Amino acid sequence: MKITHHALLLAAGLSLAGVSHAAETITIATVNNNDMIRMQRLSRVFEEQHPDIKLNWVVLEENVLRQRLTTDIATQGGQFDVLTIGTYETPLWGAKNWLEPMKDLPASYDLDDIIPSVRQGLSVNDTLYALPFYGESTVTYYRTDLFKQAGLSMPEHPTWTQLGAFAAKLHHPDQGQYGMCLRGKAGWGENMALLTTMANAFGARWFDEQWRPELTSPEWKAAADFYVNTLKNYGPPGVSSNGFNETLALFNSGKCAIWVDASVAGSFTTDKEQSRVVDSVGFAPAPVEVTDKGSSWLYAWSLAIPATSRHKDAAKAFTTWATSKEYIQLVAQKDGITNVPPGTRTSTYSDAYLQAAPFAKVTLEMMKHADPTHPSAKPVPYVGIQYVTIPEFQAIGTSVGKLFSAALTGQTSVEQALAAAQSTTEREMKRAGYPKK
Repeated sequence: MKITHHALLLAAGLSLAGVSHAAETITIATVNNNDMIRMQRLSRVFEEQHPDIKLNWVVLEENVLRQRLTTDIATQGGQFDVLTIGTYETPLWGAKNWLEPMKDLPASYDLDDIIPSVRQGLSVNDTLYALPFYGESTVTYYRTDLFKQAGLSMPEHPTWTQLGAFAAKLHHPDQGQYGMCLRGKAGWGENMALLTTMANAFGARWFDEQWRPELTSPEWKAAADFYVNTLKNYGPPGVSSNGFNETLALFNSGKCAIWVDASVAGSFTTDKEQSRVVDSVGFAPAPVEVTDKGSSWLYAWSLAIPATSRHKDAAKAFTTWATSKEYIQLVAQKDGITNVPPGTRTSTYSDAYLQAAPFAKVTLEMMKHADPTHPSAKPVPYVGIQYVTIPEFQAIGTSVGKLFSAALTGQTSVEQALAAAQSTTEREMKRAGYPKK
């Protein structure tokens, strides 16, 4: 019996030892875009460096990801150890203590290298709640060959009015060439991202200092008139169905003379496998109008750790690795320098990268220029450029986006769309208890 008992104890000891040395599994929820799929592929390097950490990936379409993560974090479900979220969710969730503060990072991480506007967008009261994976702002893409043929030259800092005049001269629908392509598809992150930056440039704001909506202001009217009239007169057909991906495809197939959109598209427009116009793409800053405040957006897909994670140290090791200088060097080595995650680190913008990537200089300029704390020429009570960082904005932005999409198709006038947007926003804000002290 003694031998058996000793054998059982030994077996138990061995099994406990086995448990204590088993790899710790962290579950990472991310979006199914190219940069994140690359991260998943290259994460084998991380697992080799950390044999005690195993990665479990949940890769989802953007809308599904947002829904799943919002539900999980609000109910404290604890399904995930690493979340892929943006500059909209991070400060809202950080303020509720739903996310782990990103403190005590190793010196080698070089936090001061993170572009200040991105770091600020992921912080609450100077505490960082997510680490940026890639960042973007707004850029004007244009066809240098078409400009040359028409005897036009792009100003160093174009205005929307100037772009509208160029679009009129470069619009040849009979040849399948459209003067200007912009997002028209409804959604707070689709047409409203673009239209809000346009409205900011025209001097508009979403709310006054008492949180009263200002969607019927002369500034909003001027921006909305320009947007609707330009796309009706010089845009492609079916523009109300075009979001970022559809408009990128139009530009890359040679159908757009001018396109204003996310700087992250730079690498796609210069990729010979995707673009027919790779040798004749010009890059200029986002257009301004009466002001340059809020004229270019700021966004960063980032990695955060929910407070409910039971593997916080392992999750922190991964998020630190995936957003480090070493990871950027790994991408450059494996997939080429133009494919490195853009818009997060000043050091990324080396001479080699600036020479290899023709869009890099203007992206960096726009990223540094974007200031979410001053998105309008007038004072505002909110933070955020292409959105307002309050939980209610998702619903408001989507409702208003549908109204502008209807104005593009002629179902409603600009005046009717703005009046309806004003009343919808007033109703939502009243329901949410604004103005809040």
